[in-house]
Amino acid sequence: MLTLEHIDSISKEFSSKLDQANDLKSLEQIRIEFLGKKGKITLLLRGLGDVPQEERSSFGQKINQLKNQSENLFKDKAASLSSEESKKPAGDWSLPGLRPSVGRLHPLTQTVNEILDIFKRMGFEAIDGREVETEFYNFTALNIPLDHPSRDAFDTFYTPHGNLLRSQTSTVQIRMMENHKPPFKIVAPGRVYRPDTVDATHSFMFHQIEGLLIDEKTTFSDLKGVLSFFLKELYGANTEIRFRPHFFPFTEPSVEVDMKFSSKKGKEDWIEILGAGCVHPNVLESAGISSKKYQGFAFGLGVERMTMLKYGINDIRHFFENDIRFLNQF
Repeated sequence: MLTLEHIDSISKEFSSKLDQANDLKSLEQIRIEFLGKKGKITLLLRGLGDVPQEERSSFGQKINQLKNQSENLFKDKAASLSSEESKKPAGDWSLPGLRPSVGRLHPLTQTVNEILDIFKRMGFEAIDGREVETEFYNFTALNIPLDHPSRDAFDTFYTPHGNLLRSQTSTVQIRMMENHKPPFKIVAPGRVYRPDTVDATHSFMFHQIEGLLIDEKTTFSDLKGVLSFFLKELYGANTEIRFRPHFFPFTEPSVEVDMKFSSKKGKEDWIEILGAGCVHPNVLESAGISSKKYQGFAFGLGVERMTMLKYGINDIRHFFENDIRFLNQF
C-alpha cells in the first residue's frame, strides 16, 4: 500500500542519484528510472487507487509536487552537465597522437629537381614553355621540313586550328634564340607527346629536359665535358660513358650518349641515355642567329628513363598509375 514514507524514500533516492550523475548518459538513465513511463515517480500516481478516499487528495498533491520538483531538478542538472561537456576537449587527450599521412614529391619531380640543380651549378637557367605549339616551332625551325622522314616518329596530336602537342622541348630553345641575344645557356624541362604505344618502356606522354648553349666559341669538347660532369654527378663518379655518332636533323655532328649499367642479374651492358650534338647552322639561321659568328650545342634526355635507371624501375607505367605502394618508396 502507498504510504508517505514510500514517497519520501523515492524522493531521497532520486536526489541521491541525481547528485552522483556526472555525465549526460548516466543522467538519462536516471530520467528513465524515475520519470519515464514506467518510472518510480510515475508509478506513484498509479498507486493512488489503493489509498483511502479521504487521503487520496493529499497523497496526489504530494506526488505531483515530487514530480514537478524532480523534473525541474533534472533540467537544471542536464543544463549544468551540457555546459561542462561543451568545455571539454574532443577525444581523450591522454591517448598518444596519430601521425598524419604526409605527402612527398613524385619520383619524376625529384629527378627533375636534381637534374636542374646540377645544370644550375654549371650556370644553366631553367626555362619553361608552352605545350601546344605551331608546326613551325615543332618541326620547321628545327630543320625538319614537311617531307622529312623523321616526322613520322614525332607527329603527335593536332588541334582543330592546326597546332599540335609538342613532341620535344626543343621548341623552347627556338623561342629563346628568337627573343634573346647570345651568349646564353638554358635547360627546358616539361611534358612532351609522341605517337607511341604504351608498354614497359614507352608512353605517349613523358617528361623531357633539353639543354642549349650558344656562344661565339663553343666546341664539341665543351659538350662532352658538360654531359660527362652531369652524368657523373647524377649517377656517381665511377659512371662509364661513351659517345656514338648518330643523326638528328637539328644538330651536326650528332651523338648518342650511352652509359654502362649493371642489371639485377649482375650483367653489365650499355644503354642509350640521351642525344646531343652541335646546333645545326640551319637552326641558328632560322632563329635569326648568325651561324658564322655563333656556335652552340644542344642535348635532350628523357626524365622517365633517367629515373628508371637511377632506381632500378623496370616499367614506365608505374609512374602514372598513382599506386601509393610504389610512390611511398621514394
